[in-house]
Amino acid sequence: MFGLGWAEAGVVLVVGLLIFGPKRVPELGKTLGQALRGFRNELKNPTSDSESDHLE
Repeated sequence: MFGLGWAEAGVVLVVGLLIFGPKRVPELGKTLGQALRGFRNELKNPTSDSESDHLE
């Protein structure tokens, strides 16, 4: 998990709770998960939306 152990992940979670509050943390986690999922999907199945395809 990005080179983080359980202790470091716990500290990040506690800091997130203090900064964003307990109501927004699940929403932020969901958004982060969706972004990571989309990034992984694009790495596996790249689309042809790059500018180099349109230059011809």
